[in-house]
Amino acid sequence: MTLSPARLSPSIWTAADQADARRPRSRQTQLGASDTVCERRAAYILHGHPRTDHVVSPAAILGTYIHAGLTADAKQEFGWLVERKVADTAVRGSVDIVQLDDATARKLPTRLRPKAPAEAVTVEDIKTKTVWKWDDVLRYGATEAELRQVHLYADLIRTDGFEDRSGQRVLARLGPVDVRQIRLRFICRDNGAEHVQEIDFDPQRAEEARWWLDRVAETASPEEARRDFNGPGLDAACDFCPFVTACWGVPAPGRPAQTTLIHNDMDVEQALIDYSEAHQLFVRGKRVKDLVRKMVDASPEGRYGPNILKWGGGSPVEEPDLAKMIEQFDDAELTVPQMPDAAKMVKILTAAGLAVPMRETSRRTARTIRIVPYRE
Repeated sequence: MTLSPARLSPSIWTAADQADARRPRSRQTQLGASDTVCERRAAYILHGHPRTDHVVSPAAILGTYIHAGLTADAKQEFGWLVERKVADTAVRGSVDIVQLDDATARKLPTRLRPKAPAEAVTVEDIKTKTVWKWDDVLRYGATEAELRQVHLYADLIRTDGFEDRSGQRVLARLGPVDVRQIRLRFICRDNGAEHVQEIDFDPQRAEEARWWLDRVAETASPEEARRDFNGPGLDAACDFCPFVTACWGVPAPGRPAQTTLIHNDMDVEQALIDYSEAHQLFVRGKRVKDLVRKMVDASPEGRYGPNILKWGGGSPVEEPDLAKMIEQFDDAELTVPQMPDAAKMVKILTAAGLAVPMRETSRRTARTIRIVPYRE
């Protein structure tokens, strides 16, 4: 059977990217709550700066698909309000989920009431993460940017209600809704793991989010706004940002984008000071970790307060069994090197499609420690 050349088939991500570009969120020109992840990015949008970059992000597209599927099923099975629009003069967005309480739900037609009302009106935001970020999710919960975004959504509903537009007029007639609860639902894109973080609505945090927007709006140019990430190659938010070239400029060929931050010797001097201070923190942190590693060496695995102690390693180290390889060479009528050379014999057996016999040694792999957050 002849396989068709892969070049005859376009990447399916091309289709996904083009479809994503046609979604209302992608064509939106007003600042969205999801754009508040970075002050500089928000400033580019507010100032109407043209996008300078377009990079296909399969991870972001997968996140969109997961959002769409989960919210659609939540609407059907739970009766939650999903993907409802909110807006004011400064920001607009689409709220993933709103779960109404009984008193508010009774003001709506039956078709819009949840099957199980919440104790208090709850605004939920769904976030997808990779397995590499999952430990941070369990240990630290939502980031400041994620909390800012969901509080903006909740505050818009509390102050302005749902946007008065086609498809949700009846919701708009509710007016301001007293949101009391915030829920962040994290989904791991790699294995489907789920983690839910619920907190009370925090008026002060909502006020800080509004202040954040006001500060961006007061900038005379995007360059006055702060960069909240360290640039392409260091933060994925920059790798896929539509304004990365405008923000970081074009470095010399073969140089990282961050080199554009150095303009003179004083910049180098300050960068080296920052490096030295960071190294001192690293050294102090490593000393603490090394001490703790010795202290708990005799402690069994298990839960200790907010953390779980796990041990790894300690397995027997294997190596190629030279005597059995010689026997295998004879059986397969292969030429044994005049001087026994284990590495060369392994290559010959592998090339011949034969299994390499292994034997356990007296050595063992290093014992490793792993500390993960406890999750109820």
